[in-house]
Amino acid sequence: PMGSERTEIRKRQMATTPETPGAAQAQLSTGNRGSNACCFCWCCCCSCSCLTVRNQEEERARRASHELQAEGIPNCEESPAPTLEEVNAWAQSFDKLMLTPAGRNAFREFLRTEFSEENMLFWMACEELKQESNKSVIEEKARLIYEDYISILSPKEVSLDSRVREVINRNMLEPSQHTFDDAQLQIYTLMHRDSYPRFMNSAIYKDLLQSLSEKSIEA
Repeated sequence: PMGSERTEIRKRQMATTPETPGAAQAQLSTGNRGSNACCFCWCCCCSCSCLTVRNQEEERARRASHELQAEGIPNCEESPAPTLEEVNAWAQSFDKLMLTPAGRNAFREFLRTEFSEENMLFWMACEELKQESNKSVIEEKARLIYEDYISILSPKEVSLDSRVREVINRNMLEPSQHTFDDAQLQIYTLMHRDSYPRFMNSAIYKDLLQSLSEKSIEA
């Protein structure tokens, strides 16, 4: 009887033993699924968080860039409001546009929309340099012009070819009122050929012309 009982117990153990690995495997599989789900959710959350941080950093960089561009830019020249005759004359030639403060201010406003205002600022700085006679003042202004518009490290660097840059570097050994003459002419030509035609077709010029025309009719 005792032997038969032991045999019966053994049979019962053998019958239940195969279920244990299967149950354990099923439990393990269930655990893995839970773990994978958590991992998947964590990855999604992490990705969303990273994208949010990245977008915030890009927005801060854009704001800093705009603030940097606004810094150090002088105000527009003081000038009376342009007349209809003056505005019409701007269409006759680039020289007439650049001759008056009102014309330069309007053109600067347009250049700002194209992110190329540094061309006008450089040209104006060169004009101011030509008016100086004091040697120490000339040297200081020449240094500032170089740092602001010629240096490759400046955010307001103007586009000049290598030949003109070499001339400037030689001239900077002993700065004078005419240190940047070649560069100024190159930038003037660039504005004339590239930006001036677009300015004449821009809303800035057309709106100003229309406004003055309407005022002239009313008068």
